[in-house]
Amino acid sequence: MSSQIIPVEPFDYIVFGGTGDLSERKLLPALYHRQLAGQLTEPTRIIGASRSALSHEEFRAFARDALTEHVKADELGKDDVERFLARLFYVAVDAKSDKGWDELKALLAEGEGRIRAFYLAVGPALFGDIAQHIRDHGLITAKTRIVVEKPIGRDLASARELNDTIGSVFKEEQVFRIDHYLGKETVQNLMVMRFANALYEPLWNSAHIDHVQITVAESVGLEGRAGYYDKAGAMRDMVQNHLLQLVCLVAMEPPSSMDAEAVRDEKLKVLRSLKPITAANVEQVTVRGQYRAGASAGGPVKGYLEELDDGASDTETFVAIKAEIANWRWAGVPFYLRTGKRMAERVSEIVITFKPIPHSVFDESAGRVIANQLVIRLQPDEAVKQWIMIKDPGPGGMRLRHVPLDMTFAENFDVRNPDAYERLLLDVIRNNQTLFMRRDEVEAAWKWVDPILKAWEANAQAVQGYTAGTSGPSQAIALIERDGRTWHERR
Repeated sequence: MSSQIIPVEPFDYIVFGGTGDLSERKLLPALYHRQLAGQLTEPTRIIGASRSALSHEEFRAFARDALTEHVKADELGKDDVERFLARLFYVAVDAKSDKGWDELKALLAEGEGRIRAFYLAVGPALFGDIAQHIRDHGLITAKTRIVVEKPIGRDLASARELNDTIGSVFKEEQVFRIDHYLGKETVQNLMVMRFANALYEPLWNSAHIDHVQITVAESVGLEGRAGYYDKAGAMRDMVQNHLLQLVCLVAMEPPSSMDAEAVRDEKLKVLRSLKPITAANVEQVTVRGQYRAGASAGGPVKGYLEELDDGASDTETFVAIKAEIANWRWAGVPFYLRTGKRMAERVSEIVITFKPIPHSVFDESAGRVIANQLVIRLQPDEAVKQWIMIKDPGPGGMRLRHVPLDMTFAENFDVRNPDAYERLLLDVIRNNQTLFMRRDEVEAAWKWVDPILKAWEANAQAVQGYTAGTSGPSQAIALIERDGRTWHERR
Protein backbone atom coordinates (compact mmCIF):
# COMPACT_ATOMS: atom_id res chain seq x y z
CA MET A 1 0.00 0.00 0.00
CA SER A 2 1.39 3.43 -0.89
CA SER A 3 0.31 6.87 0.26
CA GLN A 4 -1.04 9.55 -2.03
CA ILE A 5 1.20 12.57 -2.47
CA ILE A 6 -0.63 15.84 -2.99
CA PRO A 7 1.59 18.73 -4.17
CA VAL A 8 1.24 22.10 -2.46
CA GLU A 9 1.24 25.45 -4.19
CA PRO A 10 4.55 27.37 -4.44
CA PHE A 11 5.79 29.06 -1.28
CA ASP A 12 8.65 30.97 0.31
CA TYR A 13 9.83 29.54 3.65
CA ILE A 14 11.95 32.06 5.55
CA VAL A 15 13.84 30.30 8.34
CA PHE A 16 15.20 32.60 11.04
CA GLY A 17 18.02 30.68 12.65
CA GLY A 18 18.65 29.22 9.21
CA THR A 19 22.19 28.12 10.09
CA GLY A 20 21.22 26.74 13.49
CA ASP A 21 20.93 23.20 14.84
CA LEU A 22 17.19 22.78 14.18
CA SER A 23 17.55 23.94 10.60
CA GLU A 24 20.47 21.58 10.03
CA ARG A 25 19.02 18.47 11.68
CA LYS A 26 15.31 18.77 10.92
CA LEU A 27 14.02 21.59 8.73
CA LEU A 28 16.30 21.32 5.69
CA PRO A 29 16.19 17.49 5.59
CA ALA A 30 12.39 17.56 6.00
CA LEU A 31 11.91 19.97 3.11
CA TYR A 32 14.33 17.96 0.99
CA HIS A 33 12.30 14.80 1.62
CA ARG A 34 9.10 16.61 0.63
CA GLN A 35 10.75 17.63 -2.63
CA LEU A 36 11.85 14.03 -3.15
CA ALA A 37 8.22 12.91 -2.66
CA GLY A 38 7.04 15.37 -5.30
CA GLN A 39 5.17 17.76 -3.01
CA LEU A 40 7.16 20.94 -3.72
CA THR A 41 6.09 22.83 -6.81
CA GLU A 42 7.93 25.55 -8.68
CA PRO A 43 9.11 28.19 -7.90
CA THR A 44 9.26 27.27 -4.20
CA ARG A 45 12.16 28.83 -2.25
CA ILE A 46 13.74 28.29 1.17
CA ILE A 47 15.42 31.40 2.54
CA GLY A 48 17.82 31.18 5.44
CA ALA A 49 18.11 34.21 7.72
CA SER A 50 20.47 34.81 10.62
CA ARG A 51 23.13 37.28 11.75
CA SER A 52 25.99 35.40 10.09
CA ALA A 53 27.35 37.04 6.95
CA LEU A 54 27.00 34.29 4.34
CA SER A 55 26.53 34.26 0.60
CA HIS A 56 23.85 32.18 -1.11
CA GLU A 57 26.54 29.68 -2.08
CA GLU A 58 27.89 29.40 1.46
CA PHE A 59 24.39 28.71 2.77
CA ARG A 60 23.94 26.07 0.08
CA ALA A 61 27.21 24.48 1.16
CA PHE A 62 25.89 24.42 4.74
CA ALA A 63 22.70 22.76 3.50
CA ARG A 64 24.63 20.22 1.45
CA ASP A 65 26.55 19.19 4.56
CA ALA A 66 23.26 18.98 6.51
CA LEU A 67 21.74 16.64 3.93
CA THR A 68 24.86 14.50 3.83
CA GLU A 69 24.76 14.16 7.62
CA HIS A 70 21.02 13.67 8.17
CA VAL A 71 19.64 12.03 5.01
CA LYS A 72 20.32 8.44 3.95
CA ALA A 73 22.97 8.17 1.26
CA ASP A 74 20.69 6.25 -1.12
CA GLU A 75 18.23 9.19 -1.05
CA LEU A 76 20.84 11.74 -2.08
CA GLY A 77 20.64 11.58 -5.84
CA LYS A 78 22.92 14.18 -7.43
CA ASP A 79 20.15 15.80 -9.50
CA ASP A 80 17.74 15.84 -6.52
CA VAL A 81 20.29 17.52 -4.27
CA GLU A 82 21.24 20.12 -6.87
CA ARG A 83 17.59 20.89 -7.55
CA PHE A 84 16.99 21.37 -3.83
CA LEU A 85 20.06 23.54 -3.32
CA ALA A 86 18.93 25.75 -6.20
CA ARG A 87 15.86 26.62 -4.11
CA LEU A 88 18.01 27.97 -1.28
CA PHE A 89 18.83 31.61 -0.68
CA TYR A 90 20.27 33.51 2.25
CA VAL A 91 19.99 36.95 3.83
CA ALA A 92 22.00 38.24 6.81
CA VAL A 93 19.37 39.76 9.10
CA ASP A 94 19.67 41.22 12.59
CA ALA A 95 16.53 40.52 14.63
CA LYS A 96 17.15 43.49 16.93
CA SER A 97 17.96 46.16 14.36
CA ASP A 98 17.03 47.17 10.82
CA LYS A 99 20.15 45.57 9.36
CA GLY A 100 19.37 43.24 6.46
CA TRP A 101 15.60 43.70 6.43
CA ASP A 102 15.54 45.74 3.22
CA GLU A 103 17.53 42.99 1.50
CA LEU A 104 15.03 40.38 2.73
CA LYS A 105 12.14 42.53 1.51
CA ALA A 106 13.73 42.86 -1.93
CA LEU A 107 14.23 39.10 -2.17
CA LEU A 108 10.65 38.37 -1.11
CA ALA A 109 9.31 40.89 -3.63
CA GLU A 110 10.36 38.46 -6.35
CA GLY A 111 7.69 36.08 -5.04
CA GLU A 112 4.88 38.59 -4.48
CA GLY A 113 1.55 36.82 -4.10
CA ARG A 114 3.18 33.52 -3.09
CA ILE A 115 2.51 31.81 0.26
CA ARG A 116 5.02 33.22 2.74
CA ALA A 117 5.89 31.36 5.93
CA PHE A 118 8.28 32.74 8.56
CA TYR A 119 9.76 29.98 10.73
CA LEU A 120 11.26 31.27 13.99
CA ALA A 121 13.89 28.62 14.80
CA VAL A 122 15.40 30.97 17.38
CA GLY A 123 15.05 31.59 21.10
CA PRO A 124 11.71 33.03 22.27
CA ALA A 125 13.46 36.23 23.40
CA LEU A 126 13.67 37.14 19.69
CA PHE A 127 10.07 36.27 18.73
CA GLY A 128 8.72 39.74 19.45
CA ASP A 129 11.56 41.59 17.73
CA ILE A 130 11.27 39.49 14.59
CA ALA A 131 7.48 39.75 14.44
CA GLN A 132 7.60 43.53 14.78
CA HIS A 133 10.28 43.88 12.11
CA ILE A 134 8.24 41.72 9.75
CA ARG A 135 5.34 44.14 10.25
CA ASP A 136 7.38 47.32 10.15
CA HIS A 137 9.05 46.37 6.87
CA GLY A 138 5.76 45.54 5.18
CA LEU A 139 6.36 41.80 4.80
CA ILE A 140 2.90 40.61 5.87
CA THR A 141 0.54 39.61 3.07
CA ALA A 142 -2.83 37.85 2.97
CA LYS A 143 -0.91 34.56 2.58
CA THR A 144 1.61 35.07 5.39
CA ARG A 145 2.03 32.64 8.32
CA ILE A 146 4.42 32.59 11.26
CA VAL A 147 5.70 29.43 12.95
CA VAL A 148 7.02 29.57 16.53
CA GLU A 149 8.88 26.82 18.37
CA LYS A 150 8.64 26.02 22.06
CA PRO A 151 9.21 27.15 24.70
CA ILE A 152 6.31 29.59 24.58
CA GLY A 153 7.09 31.29 27.85
CA ARG A 154 8.47 29.84 31.07
CA ASP A 155 5.24 30.39 33.04
CA LEU A 156 1.71 31.65 32.46
CA ALA A 157 2.60 35.34 32.72
CA SER A 158 5.47 35.16 30.21
CA ALA A 159 3.41 32.97 27.84
CA ARG A 160 0.64 35.57 27.84
CA GLU A 161 3.15 38.34 27.23
CA LEU A 162 4.69 36.44 24.34
CA ASN A 163 1.29 35.64 22.85
CA ASP A 164 0.26 39.30 23.22
CA THR A 165 3.40 40.43 21.39
CA ILE A 166 2.91 38.02 18.50
CA GLY A 167 -0.83 38.70 18.52
CA SER A 168 -0.25 42.43 18.12
CA VAL A 169 1.31 41.70 14.72
CA PHE A 170 -0.37 38.53 13.44
CA LYS A 171 -3.93 37.29 13.58
CA GLU A 172 -4.41 34.09 15.57
CA GLU A 173 -5.20 32.15 12.40
CA GLN A 174 -1.77 33.14 11.03
CA VAL A 175 0.14 31.82 14.07
CA PHE A 176 1.34 28.20 14.07
CA ARG A 177 2.71 27.08 17.46
CA ILE A 178 4.54 23.90 16.62
CA ASP A 179 4.90 20.77 18.74
CA HIS A 180 6.64 18.17 16.61
CA TYR A 181 5.20 15.29 18.67
CA LEU A 182 1.81 15.99 17.10
CA GLY A 183 3.26 15.38 13.64
CA LYS A 184 4.28 11.80 14.43
CA GLU A 185 2.39 9.18 12.44
CA THR A 186 1.43 7.17 15.51
CA VAL A 187 0.02 10.20 17.31
CA GLN A 188 -2.26 10.94 14.38
CA ASN A 189 -3.12 7.25 14.13
CA LEU A 190 -4.38 7.42 17.70
CA MET A 191 -7.20 9.69 16.53
CA VAL A 192 -7.98 7.40 13.60
CA MET A 193 -8.03 4.33 15.85
CA ARG A 194 -10.41 6.01 18.26
CA PHE A 195 -12.74 7.73 15.86
CA ALA A 196 -12.74 5.49 12.76
CA ASN A 197 -13.29 2.12 14.46
CA ALA A 198 -16.25 0.76 16.39
CA LEU A 199 -13.93 -1.34 18.55
CA TYR A 200 -12.29 1.21 20.86
CA GLU A 201 -14.47 4.24 21.49
CA PRO A 202 -17.22 2.38 23.43
CA LEU A 203 -14.49 1.13 25.81
CA TRP A 204 -12.60 4.44 26.01
CA ASN A 205 -13.76 5.48 29.48
CA SER A 206 -13.45 4.85 33.21
CA ALA A 207 -15.76 1.83 33.08
CA HIS A 208 -13.25 -0.14 31.01
CA ILE A 209 -9.82 1.54 31.32
CA ASP A 210 -7.81 1.01 34.49
CA HIS A 211 -5.08 3.58 33.88
CA VAL A 212 -2.99 5.33 31.24
CA GLN A 213 0.79 5.67 31.11
CA ILE A 214 2.68 8.15 28.95
CA THR A 215 6.46 7.87 28.85
CA VAL A 216 8.88 10.09 26.94
CA ALA A 217 12.36 8.85 27.82
CA GLU A 218 15.63 10.12 26.37
CA SER A 219 18.96 8.33 26.57
CA VAL A 220 20.95 11.52 25.90
CA GLY A 221 22.06 14.22 28.34
CA LEU A 222 22.34 17.94 27.75
CA GLU A 223 23.83 17.66 24.25
CA GLY A 224 25.05 21.26 24.21
CA ARG A 225 21.80 22.70 25.59
CA ALA A 226 23.00 23.37 29.14
CA GLY A 227 22.32 27.11 28.98
CA TYR A 228 18.69 26.63 28.04
CA TYR A 229 17.96 23.40 29.86
CA ASP A 230 19.20 24.42 33.30
CA LYS A 231 16.74 27.34 33.25
CA ALA A 232 13.88 25.17 32.03
CA GLY A 233 14.09 21.64 33.40
CA ALA A 234 12.02 18.65 32.40
CA MET A 235 8.72 20.15 33.50
CA ARG A 236 8.96 23.20 31.23
CA ASP A 237 10.87 21.45 28.46
CA MET A 238 8.69 18.34 28.10
CA VAL A 239 5.64 18.12 30.36
CA GLN A 240 4.05 21.51 29.64
CA ASN A 241 3.97 20.84 25.91
CA HIS A 242 4.75 17.33 24.62
CA LEU A 243 3.25 15.21 27.40
CA LEU A 244 0.17 17.35 27.96
CA GLN A 245 -0.54 17.36 24.24
CA LEU A 246 -0.45 13.56 24.28
CA VAL A 247 -2.77 13.54 27.29
CA CYS A 248 -5.18 15.70 25.30
CA LEU A 249 -5.26 13.34 22.33
CA VAL A 250 -5.83 10.30 24.54
CA ALA A 251 -8.51 11.91 26.70
CA MET A 252 -10.38 14.31 24.38
CA GLU A 253 -14.03 13.81 23.51
CA PRO A 254 -14.81 13.00 19.87
CA PRO A 255 -14.78 16.31 17.96
CA SER A 256 -17.67 17.16 15.67
CA SER A 257 -15.25 16.95 12.73
CA MET A 258 -11.53 16.99 12.01
CA ASP A 259 -11.72 20.73 11.51
CA ALA A 260 -8.83 22.38 13.36
CA GLU A 261 -11.02 24.41 15.69
CA ALA A 262 -13.24 21.44 16.55
CA VAL A 263 -10.21 19.33 17.50
CA ARG A 264 -8.54 22.10 19.49
CA ASP A 265 -11.78 22.90 21.33
CA GLU A 266 -11.85 19.33 22.67
CA LYS A 267 -8.16 19.39 23.62
CA LEU A 268 -8.73 22.59 25.55
CA LYS A 269 -11.52 20.96 27.58
CA VAL A 270 -9.10 18.25 28.71
CA LEU A 271 -6.52 20.78 29.88
CA ARG A 272 -9.17 22.67 31.81
CA SER A 273 -10.37 19.44 33.44
CA LEU A 274 -6.99 18.42 34.89
CA LYS A 275 -7.17 18.24 38.67
CA PRO A 276 -4.95 20.91 40.27
CA ILE A 277 -1.74 19.82 41.94
CA THR A 278 -0.76 22.15 44.78
CA ALA A 279 1.55 22.30 47.79
CA ALA A 280 -0.99 20.14 49.67
CA ASN A 281 -0.55 17.07 47.46
CA VAL A 282 2.49 17.71 45.25
CA GLU A 283 4.82 15.40 47.19
CA GLN A 284 2.33 12.52 46.94
CA VAL A 285 1.72 12.77 43.18
CA THR A 286 4.98 14.11 41.68
CA VAL A 287 8.65 13.10 41.65
CA ARG A 288 11.58 15.26 40.58
CA GLY A 289 14.82 13.58 39.60
CA GLN A 290 18.31 14.45 38.38
CA TYR A 291 20.72 12.00 36.77
CA ARG A 292 24.06 11.11 38.30
CA ALA A 293 27.09 9.59 36.63
CA GLY A 294 26.45 6.19 35.13
CA ALA A 295 26.66 4.34 31.84
CA SER A 296 24.90 4.28 28.50
CA ALA A 297 25.26 2.09 25.44
CA GLY A 298 28.30 4.16 24.50
CA GLY A 299 30.06 3.70 27.83
CA PRO A 300 30.45 5.80 31.00
CA VAL A 301 28.65 9.18 31.11
CA LYS A 302 28.88 12.18 33.40
CA GLY A 303 26.22 13.23 35.85
CA TYR A 304 24.10 16.32 35.24
CA LEU A 305 26.07 18.52 37.63
CA GLU A 306 29.33 17.51 35.97
CA GLU A 307 27.98 18.66 32.60
CA LEU A 308 27.27 22.16 33.92
CA ASP A 309 29.88 24.88 34.00
CA ASP A 310 29.30 25.77 37.66
CA GLY A 311 28.46 22.24 38.82
CA ALA A 312 25.56 23.30 41.06
CA SER A 313 21.86 23.05 40.23
CA ASP A 314 18.60 21.57 41.50
CA THR A 315 17.01 21.58 38.03
CA GLU A 316 15.04 18.40 37.40
CA THR A 317 16.03 16.18 34.48
CA PHE A 318 13.23 13.72 35.30
CA VAL A 319 9.58 14.18 36.23
CA ALA A 320 6.92 11.64 37.13
CA ILE A 321 3.34 12.74 37.78
CA LYS A 322 0.10 11.06 38.70
CA ALA A 323 -2.47 13.24 36.95
CA GLU A 324 -6.25 12.98 37.01
CA ILE A 325 -8.95 14.37 34.74
CA ALA A 326 -12.08 15.52 36.52
CA ASN A 327 -14.83 14.72 34.06
CA TRP A 328 -17.39 11.95 33.53
CA ARG A 329 -15.33 9.98 31.03
CA TRP A 330 -12.12 9.80 33.07
CA ALA A 331 -13.11 10.19 36.74
CA GLY A 332 -10.99 7.79 38.81
CA VAL A 333 -8.58 6.86 35.97
CA PRO A 334 -5.00 7.92 36.80
CA PHE A 335 -2.73 9.18 34.03
CA TYR A 336 0.87 8.37 34.97
CA LEU A 337 3.32 10.64 33.14
CA ARG A 338 7.09 10.37 33.16
CA THR A 339 9.90 11.91 31.18
CA GLY A 340 13.62 12.10 31.73
CA LYS A 341 17.09 12.37 30.30
CA ARG A 342 19.85 9.75 30.50
CA MET A 343 17.33 6.97 30.91
CA ALA A 344 17.83 3.31 30.03
CA GLU A 345 16.66 3.78 26.45
CA ARG A 346 15.11 6.29 24.10
CA VAL A 347 11.42 5.49 23.91
CA SER A 348 8.11 7.36 23.76
CA GLU A 349 5.00 5.32 24.43
CA ILE A 350 1.36 5.64 25.37
CA VAL A 351 0.03 2.59 27.20
CA ILE A 352 -3.71 2.12 27.74
CA THR A 353 -4.31 -0.62 30.32
CA PHE A 354 -7.84 -1.97 30.36
CA LYS A 355 -9.53 -3.27 33.47
CA PRO A 356 -9.13 -6.98 34.20
CA ILE A 357 -11.90 -9.41 33.49
CA PRO A 358 -14.25 -9.72 36.50
CA HIS A 359 -13.82 -13.50 36.81
CA SER A 360 -11.52 -16.09 35.23
CA VAL A 361 -13.11 -19.37 34.16
CA PHE A 362 -9.68 -21.01 33.75
CA ASP A 363 -7.99 -22.96 36.54
CA GLU A 364 -4.58 -21.98 37.90
CA SER A 365 -2.71 -24.47 35.75
CA ALA A 366 -3.69 -22.50 32.64
CA GLY A 367 -1.73 -19.49 33.85
CA ARG A 368 -2.57 -15.96 34.89
CA VAL A 369 -4.99 -13.82 32.91
CA ILE A 370 -3.26 -10.50 32.21
CA ALA A 371 -5.25 -7.34 31.49
CA ASN A 372 -5.43 -6.21 27.88
CA GLN A 373 -3.17 -3.32 26.89
CA LEU A 374 -3.02 -1.02 23.89
CA VAL A 375 0.58 0.14 23.40
CA ILE A 376 1.16 3.06 21.05
CA ARG A 377 4.87 3.56 20.40
CA LEU A 378 5.85 6.98 19.05
CA GLN A 379 9.58 6.35 18.85
CA PRO A 380 11.68 4.54 17.92
CA ASP A 381 10.04 2.25 15.36
CA GLU A 382 6.53 3.69 15.44
CA ALA A 383 3.96 0.96 16.01
CA VAL A 384 0.71 -0.02 17.67
CA LYS A 385 0.33 -3.26 19.62
CA GLN A 386 -2.89 -4.60 21.12
CA TRP A 387 -1.98 -7.13 23.81
CA ILE A 388 -4.57 -9.88 24.27
CA MET A 389 -4.88 -13.33 25.86
CA ILE A 390 -4.86 -16.41 23.62
CA LYS A 391 -4.40 -20.15 24.03
CA ASP A 392 -0.84 -21.34 23.57
CA PRO A 393 -0.96 -23.53 20.44
CA GLY A 394 -0.58 -27.29 20.91
CA PRO A 395 -2.37 -30.32 22.29
CA GLY A 396 -0.87 -30.19 25.78
CA GLY A 397 -3.87 -28.76 27.59
CA MET A 398 -5.03 -25.22 28.20
CA ARG A 399 -2.17 -22.74 28.59
CA LEU A 400 -2.78 -18.99 28.35
CA ARG A 401 -0.42 -16.57 26.63
CA HIS A 402 -0.33 -12.77 26.54
CA VAL A 403 0.56 -11.80 22.95
CA PRO A 404 0.41 -8.68 20.78
CA LEU A 405 -1.56 -8.01 17.67
CA ASP A 406 1.31 -6.10 16.11
CA MET A 407 1.01 -3.28 13.60
CA THR A 408 4.53 -2.01 13.01
CA PHE A 409 4.23 0.61 10.30
CA ALA A 410 7.56 -0.07 8.62
CA GLU A 411 6.57 -3.71 8.15
CA ASN A 412 2.94 -3.25 7.14
CA PHE A 413 3.07 -0.31 4.74
CA ASP A 414 5.20 0.04 1.65
CA VAL A 415 6.02 3.64 2.41
CA ARG A 416 8.82 5.55 4.08
CA ASN A 417 7.95 6.71 7.58
CA PRO A 418 8.25 10.51 7.38
CA ASP A 419 9.72 12.70 10.10
CA ALA A 420 7.13 14.72 12.02
CA TYR A 421 8.51 18.01 10.69
CA GLU A 422 7.75 16.94 7.12
CA ARG A 423 4.03 16.91 7.77
CA LEU A 424 3.98 19.99 10.00
CA LEU A 425 6.04 22.19 7.68
CA LEU A 426 3.63 21.53 4.83
CA ASP A 427 0.56 21.78 7.06
CA VAL A 428 1.64 25.40 7.54
CA ILE A 429 1.62 25.86 3.78
CA ARG A 430 -1.76 24.10 3.54
CA ASN A 431 -3.00 26.43 6.29
CA ASN A 432 -4.11 23.45 8.37
CA GLN A 433 -3.85 24.21 12.10
CA THR A 434 -5.19 20.89 13.41
CA LEU A 435 -1.81 19.72 14.74
CA PHE A 436 -0.74 23.10 16.12
CA MET A 437 -1.46 24.66 19.50
CA ARG A 438 -3.92 27.49 19.88
CA ARG A 439 -3.17 30.35 22.25
CA ASP A 440 -5.73 29.26 24.84
CA GLU A 441 -4.29 25.73 24.83
CA VAL A 442 -0.82 27.00 25.66
CA GLU A 443 -2.14 29.16 28.47
CA ALA A 444 -4.38 26.41 29.89
CA ALA A 445 -1.36 24.09 30.06
CA TRP A 446 0.63 26.72 31.94
CA LYS A 447 -2.31 27.22 34.34
CA TRP A 448 -1.93 23.59 35.39
CA VAL A 449 1.89 23.49 35.39
CA ASP A 450 2.52 26.79 37.23
CA PRO A 451 1.08 25.63 40.60
CA ILE A 452 3.25 22.49 40.46
CA LEU A 453 6.40 24.55 39.93
CA LYS A 454 5.37 26.91 42.75
CA ALA A 455 4.54 23.98 45.04
CA TRP A 456 7.97 22.42 44.44
CA GLU A 457 9.53 25.71 45.42
CA ALA A 458 7.27 26.29 48.44
CA ASN A 459 7.86 22.77 49.77
CA ALA A 460 11.55 22.80 48.81
CA GLN A 461 10.88 19.43 47.16
CA ALA A 462 14.30 17.96 46.49
CA VAL A 463 15.42 16.38 43.25
CA GLN A 464 16.00 12.65 43.68
CA GLY A 465 19.18 11.25 42.21
CA TYR A 466 19.11 8.42 39.69
CA THR A 467 21.94 6.67 37.92
CA ALA A 468 22.33 7.49 34.23
CA GLY A 469 21.21 4.55 32.13
CA THR A 470 18.39 3.50 34.46
CA SER A 471 14.63 4.11 34.47
CA GLY A 472 14.69 7.06 36.87
CA PRO A 473 14.61 7.47 40.65
CA SER A 474 13.16 4.77 42.89
CA GLN A 475 10.57 7.26 44.13
CA ALA A 476 8.98 7.20 40.65
CA ILE A 477 8.57 3.44 40.95
CA ALA A 478 6.98 3.91 44.36
CA LEU A 479 4.62 6.54 42.92
CA ILE A 480 2.86 3.99 40.72
CA GLU A 481 3.37 0.89 42.88
CA ARG A 482 1.54 2.54 45.79
CA ASP A 483 -1.53 2.14 43.59
CA GLY A 484 -0.82 -1.53 42.89
CA ARG A 485 0.44 -0.87 39.36
CA THR A 486 3.84 -0.94 37.63
CA TRP A 487 5.51 1.03 34.85
CA HIS A 488 5.25 -0.67 31.49
CA GLU A 489 8.49 -2.09 30.18
CA ARG A 490 9.03 -2.58 26.45
CA ARG A 491 8.63 -6.10 25.10
